[in-house]
Formats: sequence, C-alpha cells, structure tokens
Amino acid sequence: MNQSAKWIDLGESGLPAVQPLRRFPFLTFLQRYPIFLLALGPPIFRAPIVGTDTSQAHFDPWNVFQVGWISLIALRAILRLASTRSILIPKQVRSILRLFFILGFLFVVSITYSPGRVISSEYCLLYFLTLICVVEFLVDAYRNPPNWMECLLQLRRISFLLFVLVLVTLIFNPKLVLQVIPGAGIRLLGGAVAPVALVCAIMAIVSAYCFLNSLESRVRSMQFFVIGVTGTAIMQSRGSDIALFATLAVLAIGFAKTRRRFAYVLISGFMASILLLGLVIGTIGGNRIWDIFNRGQDFANFKTASGRTTEWQFVIEYTLAHPEGMGYIAGIRRTHRVGGDTSMHALLNRSGGTDNSYVEILGDAGWIALALYLTMLAKVVALGWRLAIRYSPAAFAVEASAVHALRCALLLFLFYLICAMNASGFVIPMQAGFYYQNITIAIILGASASILIASRPRYVSMAG
Repeated sequence: MNQSAKWIDLGESGLPAVQPLRRFPFLTFLQRYPIFLLALGPPIFRAPIVGTDTSQAHFDPWNVFQVGWISLIALRAILRLASTRSILIPKQVRSILRLFFILGFLFVVSITYSPGRVISSEYCLLYFLTLICVVEFLVDAYRNPPNWMECLLQLRRISFLLFVLVLVTLIFNPKLVLQVIPGAGIRLLGGAVAPVALVCAIMAIVSAYCFLNSLESRVRSMQFFVIGVTGTAIMQSRGSDIALFATLAVLAIGFAKTRRRFAYVLISGFMASILLLGLVIGTIGGNRIWDIFNRGQDFANFKTASGRTTEWQFVIEYTLAHPEGMGYIAGIRRTHRVGGDTSMHALLNRSGGTDNSYVEILGDAGWIALALYLTMLAKVVALGWRLAIRYSPAAFAVEASAVHALRCALLLFLFYLICAMNASGFVIPMQAGFYYQNITIAIILGASASILIASRPRYVSMAG
C-alpha cells in the first residue's frame, strides 16, 4: 500500500478525502522519475527561426543541448529496462503502447518518401526515445506505484517554474517571449522558452481539481489557479481560452453531480454570469466586445481561423491524392515554409506547420497514421474513464490516490485534445506540448495499472 498520503472518511463523491500530501523534495522526485524532466524542455533562449528551410538538417548549440538532454534521459530508461528481468504490464495498457509503436513504424516508413530524410530520421529517433521513457516509467510504476497525485502536483510545479522563467525572460529580452501580430497586438506567447497557454492551463486545471477535492491547502490551490487563469488570459489565444473554459466546465459539472450545495452555487453563478454578460454587452456594446475577442480581425479572417483552415484544406486535398502523406515532419515543413511572411499564420508557425495536431499526423504519414493516432487517443480515454467511474469506496488507499490522479489527468488530456485543434506541437518532438501530452498519458496508463493491481488479485501476485 502506498504510504505517501493518509486517507480519512469518505466524502460525498465516493472518494476518500485526503490530508495534505507528503511529497518528495522536488529534485529527489525528478531523480526518481526522470520522465518529468522532459517537461522542462529544456527551454531555448533564441530568436524564432525565420527564412530557414527547416525541412532539411540544421542545428545550433541550443538544438544540440536539447537533443542531448532528451537522449540522456532516454539512455537511463534503456539501461533500467535492460536490467529488468521481467516486464509485467496489464494487457489493456500493452495494447495502447502497441499502437504507439505501430504509429512510430509508419513514421519510419515515411522517411523513404520524405523531402528531408535526415530531419525525418532525427525526429523518428526522438519519437522512439520518448516512447522508451514512457515504457520505463510504466514498468517502474507498475512494480512500485508512486503517489499519483504527487506526479500531477510536480507537473504543476514544473509548469509554474517555466512560467516564471518566461516572466524573467520578458524583463531581460522581451523579444524571445513576446510577439507582435497584426490585428492582435502584443501577445505573451512564451516563444521557445515555454508555451504560456499550456503551462498556465495545467496550473489552473490541477489547482481547480485539488481545490474542489481538498487534496492540498485551498489557499495554495487558489493561488496557482489565479496565476494559471491570468496567464492564459494575457496570452490572448481563443483556442486556449475555449479549451480551458470547456475543461473547467466539465470539472465543475462533474463535481456538482456529487455535491448538492456546490450544484446550487454553480447554477446560481451561471445565472448571475448571464445577467452580468447582458449588462456588460448593453454597457460596452456588442461590437466592441466582438472586436476584443476577435482581436480586430475581419469576419473572413476569423472564419478561416487566422488562415489555418486554408492550410488544413491543402493537406487534406494532398493526402486524398497521396494517402501515404508527405513524410514525417519534413514534408509539411517543405510545403509550408513561412520564409519572411508576415501573416498571422506564418508568425505562429516560424518553422512551418498546420496548427492542428490531427492534420499534422495526416500530413506526416497519411490516413492510416491518423486512424491509428485517433484510435490510440480513444483507447487512452476509454481505459481511464472506465476505471475512474468504476471506483469502489472499499478499495485500497493506493487505488483512491490513483483515481484522483486519473480523473485529474483525464481533464488535462481533454484540454490537450481540444487545444490540438489549433496547435500542432502536441505531436512534434522537441516541442513542449508533445512531452506534456506523453507524460500525461503515462500518468493515465500508470494510474490505471495501479487500479487494476488493487482490484484484481492475480495482478497483485504477479507484481509481487
């Protein structure tokens, strides 16, 4: 049984409430579970790439440092896996990992017709190195389950440190983290230091879950929540705002189902917000509010999502004629070189891309790859959701810890899935979204394995 937290009587939600969690020191945690080091990036303090053909091999000291960082973490994982006598993972988790490997194999095949074989090969290597880190974490966690909520709290801490780093960079070199976009003004995007929309949303979602379920000091949760929401707002991204709002709405509605008083507060707050919105619209004017939300763009530009839908249409039409895709990473970068363009889409994609993770996969390796990717995501959600809603209050304490983490991680995953509609970084190695998503998937799969161990005696005997 996991001894990292004490469990007290059951709450209305059916899950045990917990006292403040006892956690590893931050550096000790990273040493124990180095996969979380991938979330650090590490940050790159350089100006965005403009005018470079990123579909071909290119590097600088920052790239070497970043690849070396990932390689060292993966090398440790390989050595630990090599010394493991037997690997026991539930078949439900193995089936998802198998899809990961098959998808990677399709990326490798796409190297043969890629316009930049070297860059495609390099990214394929990084893809598999990351997958090895995920597997090693699951093998280790299967034998010795961690405090799963601690994993999410440490992920929040990393996000906070990266956001602080963005603010520090803003003081000394604002050009690295700010972007001036026509029609949108100045936006704190974070550049290559850290994606502000992602790290702030993680702080907000994890803190909101902890606040509602009393998993830590509510003052601490509220502080991180305010920081996260404020950071997301000043980033001025419609996609991130909508994704965060939708995720928090799902959390609030789910919690209201188990707490009658909270349900009354939620309904009252919703009605009050409608009245307040009507008052604001009547006072300020609907046109002015629309201009603020739309960042001064005309309706045609808004309708095409700042030019993104044009890019998506091109990729879909190309893959209808070439179902195998364009070649991993390099294909889309060759056809979507931004050069010195000054449009919003170009400024958001200095290295070339589609601003959509699903279209990115489609362009990388075709329709089969997209089908595998969507199937993999669906199986991750289905496994986590099934185990989260079937929780028995009489189960082990470690299962209660896992279920709390599983539900919170699923909320993060929901945010990623929505954000992936207007961001391609969730499927591109060496971008923060890719590592955050894979770490969250590892938490979902690991927590699911812990629940299976606790609920099925045959797994307990095998793990022992």
